[in-house]
Amino acid sequence: MLLKNDETNLFEDVHAHVKESAEELGSSGGALFIIHNDKIVTESYFGKQSHSKLARDVQADTQFHIASVRKAYIGFAAAYAAYNGYFSIDDPIRQYVKDSHLSSYEGVTIRHLLTHTHGLRIVDGKLISEYKPGESWAYRGPSIDLLTTIIQKTTGQSVAEIVKEQVFEPLGFQSSEWIKMSQPHSKTAGIIRDADNPFWTETDVVDGSGMNMYVSAKELALWGYLHLKEGKWEGRQLVPKEIIQMASSIQTPNPRLPIQTNGFLWFVKDSNHNFNQIGNKVPKGSYQLLGYTNVALLVIPEENIVAVRMFNRYGSSEGFDYLTNIRAFGDIVYECSTKKNGRK
Repeated sequence: MLLKNDETNLFEDVHAHVKESAEELGSSGGALFIIHNDKIVTESYFGKQSHSKLARDVQADTQFHIASVRKAYIGFAAAYAAYNGYFSIDDPIRQYVKDSHLSSYEGVTIRHLLTHTHGLRIVDGKLISEYKPGESWAYRGPSIDLLTTIIQKTTGQSVAEIVKEQVFEPLGFQSSEWIKMSQPHSKTAGIIRDADNPFWTETDVVDGSGMNMYVSAKELALWGYLHLKEGKWEGRQLVPKEIIQMASSIQTPNPRLPIQTNGFLWFVKDSNHNFNQIGNKVPKGSYQLLGYTNVALLVIPEENIVAVRMFNRYGSSEGFDYLTNIRAFGDIVYECSTKKNGRK
């Protein structure tokens, strides 16, 4: 499907930025994969899968822990469910979830969960509402547990089952999976983290609800490419384009508020704010996800480009400004692509 085209030099600035970032983070290795104008223009692997003396080299089949980038797959499963009529995204979640937190769920819809505008937060082990749904934005964890529960309840399938059936199996993906963290295999990159990191969790749950998804750089880029092409693959409509359009377009209930705008969990560029993850130069309509392992998946439809960077550093080293870093990644990708297209 995709032809390899050696344009590495055109994206050398991206490559340099990624390698410098890996060094600043203390990552043992990393990868960069760029698809531009329907060609693989950069495929680079460097370093080791861990700091161990016997560590395997990072290579094409190395699978990285992608942390929150897994939300691209959860968002897809939610769009699949909405497209097939299992629920409307404006349904109240109380319609599907019945537990002791019903009072906190008041006014919260599936749309609020998908766009981080739900206001739910766990404080001292209790779920509370910190603002009225739709009136602000906060990146909080409860939404993912609720979304995956609702998807499972309404479709009868887990997130992992949906993406495997709809995409992984038809495309022959072999390096995209939820892996039991107690049973890593030789192709998984070790996770470098501070021992006291408060956000670290381990799980053996493989239904798509846990933060234990491992993906190769190439297959993450191909996942982004499927979105870029609105569900088309080798000339056929593999996934209804409406599913991709729902997932990757702004779904925030009140996008006029000065808040981050989201699709189905994707960060979608609307305007520049000081809290945006997407660079100021990256055009409107681009979308991206960033994981706590510093993995990133960026899609810029205007430039027909998908860019993936992979690291294995969980969290950041002291003094590392992740927002400045991820914005710079997007801006450099965009600048290189415009040079290629002769508009710089």
